Amino acid sequence: MKKFLFAVATVALLATSAQAADKIGVSMALFDDNFLTVLRNGMIEQAKGMEGVELQVEDAQNDVAKQLDQIKNFAASGVKAIIVNPVDTSATQAMTEAAAAANIPLVYVNRQPINVDTLPDGQAFVASNEVESGTLETLEVCRLLKEAGKSTANIYILMGELSNQAAVQRTQDIKDVMASGNCGVELKVIDEQTANWSRDQAQNLMTNWISTGAQYDAVIANNDEMAIGAIQAMKAAGVDMKSVIVGGIDATQDALAAMAAGDLDVTVFQNAAGQGAGALDAALKLSKAEKVEKKVYIPFELVTPANLANYQKKN
Repeated sequence: MKKFLFAVATVALLATSAQAADKIGVSMALFDDNFLTVLRNGMIEQAKGMEGVELQVEDAQNDVAKQLDQIKNFAASGVKAIIVNPVDTSATQAMTEAAAAANIPLVYVNRQPINVDTLPDGQAFVASNEVESGTLETLEVCRLLKEAGKSTANIYILMGELSNQAAVQRTQDIKDVMASGNCGVELKVIDEQTANWSRDQAQNLMTNWISTGAQYDAVIANNDEMAIGAIQAMKAAGVDMKSVIVGGIDATQDALAAMAAGDLDVTVFQNAAGQGAGALDAALKLSKAEKVEKKVYIPFELVTPANLANYQKKN
C-alpha cells in the first residue's frame, strides 16, 4: 500500500512539474529564411539548457492574419510569454493589444514594431540597431571604391520588403552616408527596387538591370540573400566580380562562402542566435515580472575579407 501511494504521489508530482513548465509561444514570420532559421535555432538551443522551459514555435508563413491568430491562440492557451518575429512591422499594434489584454508578456524580436516607442509594460523589443547596419555596409563600400581610385560611382540598391522597418532603415542609412560627406566618393543611384529579401527575386532584378547596359560600380543590398542573387546574375552575365563592389548584411554562411570565393566584398554580422537567445531571456524575465529594457540591442559588426576567418568560426 505504501509503495502504491508513493507511486501515485510520484506521478502527481511529475504531472504538476509538467504543468508548471514555462511554455513560451513563438511566432516566426517565416521558417523558410536562412537568417530567421538561425534566430529560431538560437532560441531553441537556449531553451534546451533551461529546465522547465518549453517552446511552442509556429510559422506564420508571411501571413499577417495568420500571425495575429497565432498570438491570440497563444494567449488563450495560457502561455507564460509570447515572442514574435513580425511579418509586417507596420501591423503590430493589434498584436501588442491582444497580448496586453490577456496580460501576457510579449517580446518582439529582430523586426522593429511600429509602436516600439509606446510599448506597454510587460513588452519589449530585442534586435540590433538598424542605424548601424546600413551605415557600416555603405561606409565600407565607399572605402573600397575610393581605394579603387573612384571619385564618383554608380550604384544599384536592392531593398528588402518595404513593409519591414529594417528595409526602410537600411536604405535610409545608405542615403544618410551619401548626404553626410563621409563617403569620400560621390555615389549616384542608378536605380533602387525591392527584391523582398529574396535571392531569386534579386537575381531576376539584377539580370534586368544588366540588360539595360548601364554602367555600375557597386551593388548595395539590404541583406545577404539579395546580394548573393545579384552576384549570381552578374556571374551568369560574365561580369568580372573584381570590377564591382557588392555589399550585404547578416553574415550568413552562404554570404561568408561568397566572400571567401572573392564575390562578396562586404557584409555585416547580425547575431541572429544572440537575438533569439536575448528574446527568450527577456520573455522569461517579463513572465516573472522582472525589469527589462524596452529596447535591447545586440551590436552589428562589420565583416570583410580581412576578418572573415573570425566569423567563419562563429557559424
